[in-house]
Order: sequence, then structure tokens, then C-alpha cells
Amino acid sequence: MYAPNRGRRCRRAAGMSAIVWALATASLAQDTLWETYINEAGAAEQHAQYDKALRLYKLALEEAEKFGPTDQRLATSLNNLAELYRTQGDYARAEPLHKRSLAILEKALGPDHPDVATSLENYAALLRATKREAEAKEFEKRAAAIRAKRR
Repeated sequence: MYAPNRGRRCRRAAGMSAIVWALATASLAQDTLWETYINEAGAAEQHAQYDKALRLYKLALEEAEKFGPTDQRLATSLNNLAELYRTQGDYARAEPLHKRSLAILEKALGPDHPDVATSLENYAALLRATKREAEAKEFEKRAAAIRAKRR
């Protein structure tokens, strides 16, 4: 018996598989590119090549923006760039990045996740550097409470 649509369905399914495969491959390549930027930036920062690290962290952030507004890679990129700015004393650039990173992690992971605690600690370090001790203590207290729950 001849089924006229059967062949078309198979081709369409194969076509869909090709599309899914292409999207997955593109996503993997994008993820790999992001990882490359993050890793190379970290290495540059360790070797005091701050201009190179800054350029690479910015490229990593551009890639991470493509993953979506609540992706942890975006939070990581924001945090790493903020920390580089903080260590260089550029607190005005660091603060909005820390705030955004923290907000993403809280939304994606929940307010009691260890990664949120780390983000709170990093933001507290920035607050201390800008002589905002009371605010820093609040963030540190929150981070300590999260860590205490995990023990």
C-alpha cells in the first residue's frame, strides 16, 4: 500500500532533526566561545594583564547576553568584570554589574543558594571599598546566613 505523506513526514522529521542539531551545535559553539573568553580573561588577570583581561571579560559578557537574561553564565560574566573593576578601583563601573549579577542569581537559583552568598560577599567587598560599612555588613550577614544553612 502506498502512503503518499509518509515520505514527506520522514523528510520533515529529518529536516527538524537537522535544525535541532544545528541549533544545539550553535549553542555549544557559543558556550565554548564564552568559556574560552572567561578562561583566557582569568589567566590574563592572574598575570596582571589587566587590559587584556578587561577586553576578554567584555567579550565574554557579549556572548553571555545571548544566553538569556537569567542565565548563570551572564551572572558569572557580570561578576568577573565587576571584580576586575573593583580591584582596579573603578567602583562606579563595578557596582551596577554586581547588582545585576546578584539579581540574576537570586532569580535563577533562589535567595539561599551558595552562589548567591558568594555574590553577596563580592558586593560587600565593593561596599567596604567605598566606605559603606553598614551596607557591607548587611550583605555579609546575609551571606553568612546562607552558608550556615548549608552546613
